[in-house]
Amino acid sequence: MTPDQFLSHLKKNGPAPVYLFLGPEPFQRERCRRALVGAVVGEDPGDRESGFTRVDLSETPLAVALDDARAMSLFASNRVIWLGSAEAVLPRGRAVQSNDDEEGAPLGDAAQLAAYLREPTPGTTVVVEVSRYGFEGDDKAKLERAQKFFTAVPAQVEFRPFAPEAARALAQSLAKESGLQLGLSELALLLDATGGDASRIEVEIEKLRLLTNGVRKVMAADIAALVPDAQQANIFALVAALGRSDRTRALELLDTLARDGEYMPLALTFLATQFRMALVAREANARTSSQIQAHFNKLGARIWPERARQIEQTVEAFSKDKLEKVLVKLFDADRALRDARPDDRVVMEALILALTVG
Repeated sequence: MTPDQFLSHLKKNGPAPVYLFLGPEPFQRERCRRALVGAVVGEDPGDRESGFTRVDLSETPLAVALDDARAMSLFASNRVIWLGSAEAVLPRGRAVQSNDDEEGAPLGDAAQLAAYLREPTPGTTVVVEVSRYGFEGDDKAKLERAQKFFTAVPAQVEFRPFAPEAARALAQSLAKESGLQLGLSELALLLDATGGDASRIEVEIEKLRLLTNGVRKVMAADIAALVPDAQQANIFALVAALGRSDRTRALELLDTLARDGEYMPLALTFLATQFRMALVAREANARTSSQIQAHFNKLGARIWPERARQIEQTVEAFSKDKLEKVLVKLFDADRALRDARPDDRVVMEALILALTVG
């Protein structure tokens, strides 16, 4: 089920005895955790403190945690027991644990959990959390393996990353709730800087609220000053200037980055990433921003609409041959920055001069 389905079911039917929480997305998981603790334990701060127990399964055996769940607490009649790092109990290598252990032998972890589910403790809810693995790329098989191992738990909640449209809607909702005046271009910059991560969006909106105090509109400079990675906007402006062979503008932007304290090797890394992604898009014949976004998402590299538009503009400005030559120059600059006592500013200026010839 989705987090919204979990919250709806919790409100209508009350808590299940055991849940399996799957996926790394922290914003929705924390939202569901607060709702679950409130439903099971109540809103009294003292009850919430005594009724909530967090266990790290990389340090504590699952059998010990389940024994704790079976025991009646002297301090709380209702309890939530949160079993984090549940990936640690998965069999390693080719080892397999079965629910059909021989009679008299110690039960494996999967069988222990199945046995608890047959006789769960009244008033106690156990949450098994698998948050290390995502739903795409190499993580997908690992997550499916964890899901299969904990198949005895019928109530499973998937915490997937926010889609771009959902992240935008969340940012607009949080901005409205906080009284933040956030324009569309500033919203796009915030989403790009945070990578659409819901938890980061929430934190950065609160920082911007404190900065502006709700009395003025958020400016791009505010986001660049407060939000980590927002200076990538200046990096993209530098890419655009290079694409136009605008040497003067490129050197001005380099000066801005230097005055803002940008670490030049990191700036070079951002440049290289932009050009590599543009080359990948061109080789895949992905020309429009929607095609570029779909192509990279298919490869497992999630990008946001604003970033896709930036790559689109880079693809338009550079031919395939020029992109390849740029990457060679970037490699040379990276090697120069690694020399003994390099002057980072001189290296970057030489790079710009080399890329804007003709």
